[in-house]
This record gives sequence, structure tokens and C-alpha cells, in this order.
Amino acid sequence: MAASESTPSPTQASSSTPSSTPTSSTPSATPTATPTVKPTVKPKPKVKQKPEYYALRVERQLDKLGYPVGDVDGDITARAKQALCAWRETHGLPVTRKGLNLNDAYSVLNATSRPAPTRSPGIYVNKTCQILYQIVGKTYKRIVWISTGGPGYETPNRTGAVWRKWAGAHESSLYDDAYMYDSLYFLKDRPGIALHGSRVNSLVKPYPDSHRCVRVVRPEIHHIFTETPLGTKVQVYGEY
Repeated sequence: MAASESTPSPTQASSSTPSSTPTSSTPSATPTATPTVKPTVKPKPKVKQKPEYYALRVERQLDKLGYPVGDVDGDITARAKQALCAWRETHGLPVTRKGLNLNDAYSVLNATSRPAPTRSPGIYVNKTCQILYQIVGKTYKRIVWISTGGPGYETPNRTGAVWRKWAGAHESSLYDDAYMYDSLYFLKDRPGIALHGSRVNSLVKPYPDSHRCVRVVRPEIHHIFTETPLGTKVQVYGEY
């Protein structure tokens, strides 16, 4: 018998214990971003314009509405101040010949038409403004520059009526080289006080410069003369 062969014992496979499956860790919460607070921007205050800023627009509007301003150039002259004075009176504001202010500017620029007069039809002479109003029916038909009596020759503050009309040109019976055109006599103070045109419009100053009568610019005096019948009321009031 052959040498005994020892039967080898079966080799056992070594079994390795599997490692446990790693547990996923819970993710940390994403931090919330703190919003950036923007500083509050205060609106810039509106710049309050000076009255002169509106002067040209005001003159255009006054001229459009029939208030005589003279040259529409943004320069508030004595003539433009007459128009502003008339504007204040016809809108119930304090009557003054002062220059343009912001209240005037806003009032004029927001207007769309002339107001209706609160007085009866007739002719009204405002010595403060050196302005004449011709009221026909319920409207201001004309607003016109005038010059009333100067120092020592003041036009009296009274109410009269047209009692005489003298068409065309004639010379005053009291004063030398005193040209009168289309005269409407309304007071009977001898030899009579009248509304009349002058030789040239440059004699119708923006201040009192007449000899008791009321000088009126041409051609407006001609239209007023034609449209004014005898008996028409004429009232003079105010102080320069």
C-alpha cells in the first residue's frame, strides 16, 4: 500500500464581514441672507420759482384775454403793471399797481377767459390802475389804457353820463395845443370833462397827465365813441 496519503481537509473560505453602509449625514440648513436695507431717499423739494420766471407766459395770457400789456417780452413794464392792476380788480383781488407776484402768476395762467363784470353796463375809469373798462351787456368789451388829470388838474371822482359827443378832432377851448379826438363829454363842469383821444398815443401816459379830462388811446377811443350812445353811464373812481 502506498504510503498513506493524508486527505487534506477542505480549506474554508475566509468570509470577511461586510462593513456597514455609511449613513448619510443630514445636511446643515442653508443660512438665510439678511436683506440689505437701502437708505430712504428723500425727494428733492420742488424749487419755488420767482415771479420773473412766469413773466413772459403771464404777459402772453393777459394779452390773449384782452388785458393790454404793451410789448409781450417778459419785461413787466409800467404798461404791464396797468394790465396786472386791471386783472386784480376784475378778479376781486386787492387793487394795486405793484409788479408781478406768484399769486398773480398762478391766477393768470390758470384762467381760460375774462370774468363777467359785476357792475351795470357803462364806462368805468379806474384812476388807481389808469385803466378804462367798457362794459356792454354782461361782458367787458374793452379794457383800455388811459391817463387821467395830473397834479392840480385831477379828474374828479364822480358818476356822470354822456351828454355830448364831438366826432373827429378839435382843440380845447381852455388849453393851448390840447388836441381832442372823438370826445365823449360826461361831466358838465365848465366847459365839460370828456373822454377823448390825443394827437399821438405817447401823450396817453401810464400815469395821470391830463387837464381834468381822460385821455384814451387810439384807435380804441374811436370804437368806444361809435358804440356809446348819449346817456351812457361814466364813473370815475380810485386814487393814483
